[in-house]
Amino acid sequence: MNDSKSIRLHYLFRAAVLLAFACYIWRLADQDALAFYVAPALARWIKLCPVPLGLMALSLILQAVLGKSAMLCNCDHKLPASRLKSTALYGLFAFPLLLGFTLPDRALGTAAAAKKGMSFSYSAVEPEKAVRFETNDPYAKEFTDLAKILYAQPVIPVYPAIFSETFGAIDMYKKEFEGKQIAVSGFVYRDQAGAETEPFAVSRFLVQCCTADATPFGILVDPVRPQNLPVDTWVKVQGKLHVISHEGKEVIQIEASSISPIEQPDTPYIYTSADSVEAWHELQKGAKPSK
Repeated sequence: MNDSKSIRLHYLFRAAVLLAFACYIWRLADQDALAFYVAPALARWIKLCPVPLGLMALSLILQAVLGKSAMLCNCDHKLPASRLKSTALYGLFAFPLLLGFTLPDRALGTAAAAKKGMSFSYSAVEPEKAVRFETNDPYAKEFTDLAKILYAQPVIPVYPAIFSETFGAIDMYKKEFEGKQIAVSGFVYRDQAGAETEPFAVSRFLVQCCTADATPFGILVDPVRPQNLPVDTWVKVQGKLHVISHEGKEVIQIEASSISPIEQPDTPYIYTSADSVEAWHELQKGAKPSK
């Protein structure tokens, strides 16, 4: 049986851990840094977490300070037998928190993309099976409808809100989009061994829930003229689309007519859209393409 003094002490340790997590989440929300870690739909719920975490911590503190010894319970679980084991146990929670408070909050970039593997393909439909803006696949109809809209644009704006859907539609009908003008923004990605003046990919991370499931997607860019652009530099690229062979696959590439460095956007990641065609029309209602 655990003695009441040990239980009280562990209650206080647990309260401290809960309060630390509450403070960390509050700090991320206050500094608008949650976008670096979770999708917006999840972030709105995480912002509420400091409240229940604080209440749980307060409950543990009250039990530790005011609770009667006979009422204290550790559910028949044995406490760590030594200070070393206790330190190791709470260190599992304290160490990540320490890293969170001390390391800068920043978006995923080239290092993470290189580990996960950059993807240059967006469409699940085989391109050679796709007839010009027609499909019998109900799952591909949204891409087909969006492709028709995009094809009619003099310069295709790639909105972050439908980034993956836009390139999915273009990738599905890549031959049809040969020579079309496009404008897109993202961070510079190139092979770790590549020089700063070599061709690169303009890239974004697609996040479903949190950065643990983030997938890097890129569009190859031919800068035409050498550009001194370090990796992870955020740029806006405009140019013509071409279909090229890359690592044995046909992919799209932008022959850049202009490359302009920009500030990293407040929300650097991209997310899937429930209805990209509807989203396109909403974005077109006077909204300008965002970074």
